[in-house]
Amino acid sequence: MESLSTRVTTSVVGFALVCLAVYFGWTTLLPFLLIIGFLALREYVRMVDRRDIDVRRAALYFFGAAIVIASYPGWPAPWVGGSWREVVLTAATGYLLVVEVMQPGERPLERIVYSMFGLLYIPWLLGYGLMLRYTPDAEGGLLFFALPLLATFAADTGGYFFGYFFGKRKLAPEVSPGKTVEGALGGLLFSFFVVVLVTRLANIWSLPDAFLYAVMVASASQLGDLSESLIKRSLGAKDSGNSMPGHGGILDRLDSLLFAVPITYIFLNINVF
Repeated sequence: MESLSTRVTTSVVGFALVCLAVYFGWTTLLPFLLIIGFLALREYVRMVDRRDIDVRRAALYFFGAAIVIASYPGWPAPWVGGSWREVVLTAATGYLLVVEVMQPGERPLERIVYSMFGLLYIPWLLGYGLMLRYTPDAEGGLLFFALPLLATFAADTGGYFFGYFFGKRKLAPEVSPGKTVEGALGGLLFSFFVVVLVTRLANIWSLPDAFLYAVMVASASQLGDLSESLIKRSLGAKDSGNSMPGHGGILDRLDSLLFAVPITYIFLNINVF
């Protein structure tokens, strides 16, 4: 019960901080995402260090911050239909290749791959938060940003309790032994309930749309959780860090949102706007 209390307290405090950052728009959300991105990248670097895997740290932090900044949709587009995110990612790829050509050292390909994966996994996915906050506009984006936060929180909470009380069949035993099929279904049901409640109160979406979104965001949340478990298992880490009591590190708390927020952005642009 003490562990559960710590976990819930950390979740509530984290949820409140995110809500405050999101509410005031890019002036608070952008610095917040830059800090979160830096801390998450630092955890990633420390995990790969345990396996004696080298990455271009300075490039990782620099281009990671640049990707998050470039994600703000208020910047003038570099070309019609283009995004500064693409420009930064292309520049990062070119830089990593040029540096390895000039100073190859040992295992240059490994350094490129793990550096690029770090950029794609954390700041690239994190940047969708800024994009979602202004979809379709500053006012509407506030509601739509709340959806993945609430749905992910519901999926995590429902999955924890259903798995704790009813979990028997392992969902992915080789990746995350603690995850169960019953927990995943419980998370889906709780997420669906919250999504339907919010969308009905806000008078948006039909019931089929709400159900489809709930399935997608709950699945994305589970996939994000399992993906991070796979990364930690591959790198021999139990937790990504210890900065969040009851949850481990920033990545341990962020993993679900890294998938849920992009899925929400894509769902809105394909299905609604």
